[in-house]
Amino acid sequence: MGLNEPAARVIVAGSGGRMGQTLLEAVLGSLDLTLAGALEIPSSPLVGRDAGERFGRASGVIISADVPSVLAAADVLIDFTRPVGALTHVAACAKAGVGAVVGTTGLSEADRRALSEAARSIPIVFAPNMSVGVTVLTKLVEIAAQRLGDGYDVEILEMHHRHKIDAPSGTALALGEAAAAALHRNLESDAIYARHGVTGERKSKTIGFATLRGGDVVGDHTVVFAGVGERVELTHRASSRMTFAQGALRAARFVAAKRANRAVGLFDMQDVLGLR
Repeated sequence: MGLNEPAARVIVAGSGGRMGQTLLEAVLGSLDLTLAGALEIPSSPLVGRDAGERFGRASGVIISADVPSVLAAADVLIDFTRPVGALTHVAACAKAGVGAVVGTTGLSEADRRALSEAARSIPIVFAPNMSVGVTVLTKLVEIAAQRLGDGYDVEILEMHHRHKIDAPSGTALALGEAAAAALHRNLESDAIYARHGVTGERKSKTIGFATLRGGDVVGDHTVVFAGVGERVELTHRASSRMTFAQGALRAARFVAAKRANRAVGLFDMQDVLGLR
């Protein structure tokens, strides 16, 4: 944003969750974004409390469950909640003319179609992983798959904390989609999500996934290209949720600029980083 431009006004949805709290901290610490609202479900004990309370500072923003009133004073909403909540918030954003950054995972094809529909009236950045490093990793996976070709088997390993409820992770699926597209394959038909017992030999052109859960692991992803006599491994490890929050802030700036220019559409982090 330019020096004379007002700071983009940001809302954080799911502000009481682990990621929501990290997003609040990031927005409150930003010099060019301002916290305009914080949302929680009506039953949350945080409703009515100051969004900066956990960080030992008064933000002047009271956590609310009233979505329309909070959206009335915002440019961008950031949502890392669950699919039902995220789609509800995005629909409200479309009605209010507020842009959205969606990092929610576990979205179905119908959910993604709903995002695309909303993006006909507002700018939306959707990415299952907002990390700048993961975005670059995805591009590297695409390049590696194109150059290595069908002679290398593709396997994707991911690990997350014990509280994660969906598997494989949205990031692992996005990495699989990047590899599949580069190899002219269909992930829906070529993915293998489980192996047990006598499975027989590995089928050519399949893309395998392995999921680990445990402890407080923020997010580890490795894409393996296994050929004859050699193996290429591309890995990203996240040690802090702030990685995702800072990426989401970059996406929020991107969306705010699009909104200011009356531009609409569905974008991802590769668009945000100019990798297309």
